[in-house]
Amino acid sequence: MSALDDGLESGLESGLAGGPAGGLDGVPEGPVQDVFAPRGVKGSRRVYAGMVWDVVRDTVDLGEAGVVEREYIRHTGAVGVLAMDDVGRVLVIRQYRHPVGMELWELPAGLLDVSGEPPLEAAQRELAEEADLRAGRWDVLVDWFNSPGGMTEALRLYLARDVSPVPERERHTREAEELGMPTRWVPLDELRDGVLAGRLHNPGIVVGALTACAARDQDWRSLRPADAPWPEHPAFRE
Repeated sequence: MSALDDGLESGLESGLAGGPAGGLDGVPEGPVQDVFAPRGVKGSRRVYAGMVWDVVRDTVDLGEAGVVEREYIRHTGAVGVLAMDDVGRVLVIRQYRHPVGMELWELPAGLLDVSGEPPLEAAQRELAEEADLRAGRWDVLVDWFNSPGGMTEALRLYLARDVSPVPERERHTREAEELGMPTRWVPLDELRDGVLAGRLHNPGIVVGALTACAARDQDWRSLRPADAPWPEHPAFRE
């Protein structure tokens, strides 16, 4: 190997190892983790007031990258529930979604649009309203942003176990798209296979099925308490 080749190989190894800064491009080593790093907002105004959410236009100072305008949907956020029975089946519902013109198999879910309602209580309410179920054990399965380049929507998905039916006299009267929704209990592995085969498309069921399979393979050690902090949601930042 020539001296030049030896130098290139040494430099490549140093770069892959993180170099003096401890990480590629000067990013410190450690777990890969999203970080809060808000940029300065020089101005903000609502350009559209919707029935459920608004469109906002911000003037953002990106420092060396200049000042730019960005529009996004200001969203309430949402919670979902992956309800699992004692034999590993998951409760799914089929609901019409007008923007895509399809009936999608989904997990019970709903907006965080009740003032002062904690996320866990919202999830419990949605499970009862959409699936006529309650659960004795709740854990946080996963958090994510649906489309962080265009909206503030943050989502939290709970794993609900020890499920039982809501008494008939206490059941919610469903209406609009929720009226007459079909429900099924489906093995978790079947949901995973449906996601990977491109048969299932709702983001909650895609994220939920894959995450639940991974968590199950780790004996559920990745689960977090039902009241775990959720600072990524704008309403719950300290």
